[in-house]
Amino acid sequence: MIVNQLTYQIDTAGFNQGVDYDMLSYIMSNSTQHMNGVTIIDGRKAREVRLPKLIARVQKLSFRSHLAIIQVGNRPDSTSYIRAKKLFAAKIGVGIVHKQFDETISQAELLKEIAEMNQSNEVQGIIVQLPLPVQIDKKAIIDAIIPSKDVDALTSTSVANWSQGKGIMPATARGVRELLNFYDIKLNGKKVTVVGRSDLVGKPIAVMCENAGAQVTVCHSKTVDLVAGTKDADVLIVAVGKPGLITEKHVNMGQVVIDVGISRLGEEQLAGDVDFANVSKVVRAISPVPGGVGAMTVLALFENLIDLCEGKM
Repeated sequence: MIVNQLTYQIDTAGFNQGVDYDMLSYIMSNSTQHMNGVTIIDGRKAREVRLPKLIARVQKLSFRSHLAIIQVGNRPDSTSYIRAKKLFAAKIGVGIVHKQFDETISQAELLKEIAEMNQSNEVQGIIVQLPLPVQIDKKAIIDAIIPSKDVDALTSTSVANWSQGKGIMPATARGVRELLNFYDIKLNGKKVTVVGRSDLVGKPIAVMCENAGAQVTVCHSKTVDLVAGTKDADVLIVAVGKPGLITEKHVNMGQVVIDVGISRLGEEQLAGDVDFANVSKVVRAISPVPGGVGAMTVLALFENLIDLCEGKM
């Protein structure tokens, strides 16, 4: 079980669910190098090692797999994330069925579209791009996806499964797990603090760590002393969407820091939840933004799809 839940006083409303950072420019040109004694956890390197294995699995299927992406409205960020998924799908040989609807669509109409995708023999996986308009009940829409096509692993059935260490898990949590594995960072017996508890990111990451044998502390929106919840951890994973939330006062020497958050500052500048420049001077290992977890997230999404195609639910 998760042994503790702390809360901190910050606004988490800006956290963008389903963030895909892979289409963003890399913050560092040589991230696998050790800088001032710290290991830079390079998601792009890990992804490139796993990519040929995924392509081989796609090619072994007796049919061409297809992912259906359901988009409501025309949010620029959602469109960008979908474009990245399309590019990656083309790279590995997976087909995309992109269904885009006006933001005025009714819930009944959207449920009908999902029912059609559920019944389609062409489609092996379905995702609904979040967020949805206010008139749509997100839970009702997500739960309308049959579990055998739930690539995001967000239906009630999927959540119950991955909470017990079964089946696929949401892509970001899977990406974090595989990134830690690539760098041989063990969670069993370690103290892990997860900052953030969203259904898509923070919660599944915490459960993933718990299932790996970690002692997990979750910090969320009303903790008075965030430092107390983060400084003592062996591994700190931050997924909030508040730039520079974690500074050197929140970390310790020997700590591993995984930054999942991302925010856009102006047109070109991007920032994670961690003050990378200063925290990297203290900790043992740290993932950058972009170029860390984000580089693994789309890969993990399509690994989920192929797991479903192979019947690994």
